[in-house]
Amino acid sequence: MPTPRRFAGQTLKTLRRSAALGQAAMAQRLGVSVSYLSQLENDDRPVTATVAAALARHFPLDWQDDDDAPARRRAALADAFADPILAALGSTEGLARTAEQTPALADRFLALHAAWRAAEERRQIADEATASGLATTTRLPWEEVRDWFHAAGNYVDPLDRAAERAADDLIDAPAFDTTSEPETPTTSALITHLTTLEIQVRHSPQADAPMRRYDPATRTLTLNRALPHESRRFLLAHQIAAAAQVDTIAAIVADADISPAARPLLAIGLANHAAGALLMPYARFARAARATRHDIDRLCQRFDVSFEQACHRLSTLQRPGQRGIPVFFCRVDMAGNITKRHSATRLQFARFGGACPLWIVHEAVAIPDRILVQLAETPDGVRYVSMAKGLVKPSGSFARAPRRYAVALGCEAEHAAEFIYADSIGATPTPIGISCRLCPRPDCDQRAFPPADRAIAVDPDVRDVVPYRVL
Repeated sequence: MPTPRRFAGQTLKTLRRSAALGQAAMAQRLGVSVSYLSQLENDDRPVTATVAAALARHFPLDWQDDDDAPARRRAALADAFADPILAALGSTEGLARTAEQTPALADRFLALHAAWRAAEERRQIADEATASGLATTTRLPWEEVRDWFHAAGNYVDPLDRAAERAADDLIDAPAFDTTSEPETPTTSALITHLTTLEIQVRHSPQADAPMRRYDPATRTLTLNRALPHESRRFLLAHQIAAAAQVDTIAAIVADADISPAARPLLAIGLANHAAGALLMPYARFARAARATRHDIDRLCQRFDVSFEQACHRLSTLQRPGQRGIPVFFCRVDMAGNITKRHSATRLQFARFGGACPLWIVHEAVAIPDRILVQLAETPDGVRYVSMAKGLVKPSGSFARAPRRYAVALGCEAEHAAEFIYADSIGATPTPIGISCRLCPRPDCDQRAFPPADRAIAVDPDVRDVVPYRVL
């Protein structure tokens, strides 16, 4: 495959003008003729490796020789033009030419499309709230935090990279069992590291004790002994992240456009993100996910994490230049409430009310410890491969009911070859929607409510499964 060409006319002009150089002086620095420089600045010629090296040498702080930028731009354009409202406007060749020859225009278009999608999401929130009978669309603090992570792509780079560096140090520590290939810090390594941070770890024998309690006065972390092994590991990693990255977390929270009530929740969420990155270091986890075709059970074994933790981490693989396949992830309780959600795909989740009853995740809640798969199609014609598994978190006491829920993970069908769960699905998709109030399908027997934006007709002489027709 030929190396993509890079056109950087506007960048060159900006560099030259910021340095107060004329075209002749700039051409002399780069070792090219004035006419050649003019062609570069007008995007008539791509930047060669020789010119790029000269730019990096003379403008080390301003010139970024990003060889992956054209490829990422083409991929982003392809994703935008896959949107149903734009699908008829682009071709593969046209997108490649646009990305190469007019990168500034392509970037502006991508920004415009992203803004349009954000506006559509806001409109959907208002429509769904109205359809659900809510008097206001004001977000609760936990919704603000959820939306903050969604806007961030469910990935926080400074925290993730710092946690990965910490994991590398802990994995290389002598306390690690060197008889097997290192993938994640051991529990003993985590406890030892907390000791170096002057934090002592204790276990509470009381069944009704909090899962985690930290006393800053005595610098003591107390964990509930009844917790599963993977949960204890995660809480140890959370405490390490909260202590080691306190300044970074505080800076991110201070800069976030959220209410004061949401800020403590965001700080917890950021520490949780870093904890996941510590137990499942980005490069190691992404490499293992590709190698296993995203087999969750195998990832759990390699990184000593729970099924939910591995699924959640897969939804955070959004590092620029090292992105995993775009996936959606959610957690649903017995009542159908979505308590966790993120989507890097075109699939979006209902904010109010339940999800589509035809989606496999609802069946999974009732059948714990069994993986169910489904090929689904949304009203816009996009197909998704979904995997869902019902889970039970023990309470440690007969007096307390265990927590039951299901997690779902999936990708668009075009990525099925990299998703092991696609191997057992059929060719006929199940038609699903976002929620009944937003789904336009006129012939769904599972419909609980009419669409909010469609009229209905009721015939007193005809009774079908759904007692009305959607017009």
